[in-house]
Amino acid sequence: MTRLTDLPTPSLLLDLDRLEANLDHMARKCRRLGVALRPHVKTHKSPAIARLQAERGARGITVATLHEARRFAEAGFDDITWAFPIPLTRVDEAAELSRAITLRLVVDSPEAIGALEGTGAPLRVLLKIDCGYHRAGLDPESDRVVELAERIKQSRSLSFEGILTHSGQAYSAVGPSELAGVAEVERRVMCALAERLAARGLEVPTISVGSTPAMSAVENLDGVTEARPGNYAFFDGMQVALGSCTAGDCALTVLASVVSSRAGHSIIDAGALALSKDADHSRSGQARYARGFLDYEAGALDPRLQVFALSQEHGWLTGRHSVGGRLRLLPHHSCLTAAHFDEYVVVRGQEVVDRWPILRGRD
Repeated sequence: MTRLTDLPTPSLLLDLDRLEANLDHMARKCRRLGVALRPHVKTHKSPAIARLQAERGARGITVATLHEARRFAEAGFDDITWAFPIPLTRVDEAAELSRAITLRLVVDSPEAIGALEGTGAPLRVLLKIDCGYHRAGLDPESDRVVELAERIKQSRSLSFEGILTHSGQAYSAVGPSELAGVAEVERRVMCALAERLAARGLEVPTISVGSTPAMSAVENLDGVTEARPGNYAFFDGMQVALGSCTAGDCALTVLASVVSSRAGHSIIDAGALALSKDADHSRSGQARYARGFLDYEAGALDPRLQVFALSQEHGWLTGRHSVGGRLRLLPHHSCLTAAHFDEYVVVRGQEVVDRWPILRGRD
């Protein structure tokens, strides 16, 4: 049996016990709140993990790219929401995939609706709504959102599947109370819009919400039909800082080695192509890309072990440490970290129990 001490570095470690506990917790919460769980698989890009989510009651999956939709369809997943305003360059490909699986597409413009109609294919369409993040989506109080919903409803080829939003502003909240407030605003905005559309004779089958931080704190989803958290499977340093979880909940770590040491800092073999360039800048303005564990099993982080700078393959670690020493690092953003590796080294305790491929890439 391979053990952690046998692994080369850098390696991407997935703690199966913590993963299963995280999946169980979110599945139970969605059942208690009366909403379907449609997890966002961009976090893990792993059919093996998506199957674990399905075993716990997840109804379909959410993807961020057409590549993810295709690869998960090839892996047997046939109920997919592509939760991204569809690029007009990919309309024909999306229409082709929709002939093989149930594929829901997201739009927030008349141009996108026109392009989908131009394919002549029977396509399922969700309207993207801005509930406060202001990245993309329609103003829920505007006339345009009603106009576009009516246009889809009246289309000969398109079907109006409902409304979808992402409470990305939850990533700027501090603590469970603020997170719960963001979740409640998201719920109220979407339910009010659904009532407004219903008053115009527009049935809204799907009201889709949910980011991991908002879902970590929400206690009321009345009127909502589904939630789409993704990061909850792994959690990460960002979620710890937000108060969504503890370090002891985090399932994804990077195993790295000290390769050079000098006064003031050490160098590890995990750089930007292992940890990503996403960083926490909230501590005195200094970037923090990852943190090291003092005691992984106890979920205790070591304040002396912080990755404060990165180049492509080098990581700068606070303090002077022995060359050859090995560290288990908690990345700031697990989704981007996972996207840099080809596989998860799946572990229980100190033993490697499996290896799962990561379906990264674009086409």
